[in-house]
Amino acid sequence: MTVFQDFSQFERDLIVERTKEGLKSARARGRKGGRPRVGTKEITKAINLYNTEEYSVKEIVEMTSISRATLYRYLNNDKLVQSDGCNQDT
Repeated sequence: MTVFQDFSQFERDLIVERTKEGLKSARARGRKGGRPRVGTKEITKAINLYNTEEYSVKEIVEMTSISRATLYRYLNNDKLVQSDGCNQDT
């Protein structure tokens, strides 16, 4: 059984090595990994729609093509900024 385990580990190490080389090569060519960020325009539109209180979060997500989690993350950040601004004025 250890022969199979050793072979599997060797194969896994090769995959990891090739993956790291590929990522390094891509970075050298100026490529970044991951998903593109949501544009400021879409976020602003979504926050404005939310603030009108005319649309549900589900409707806003469908209209703006922003994920629900992203919308809530920006809404929470926006509220933190607003509350910090209020605290500084007093």
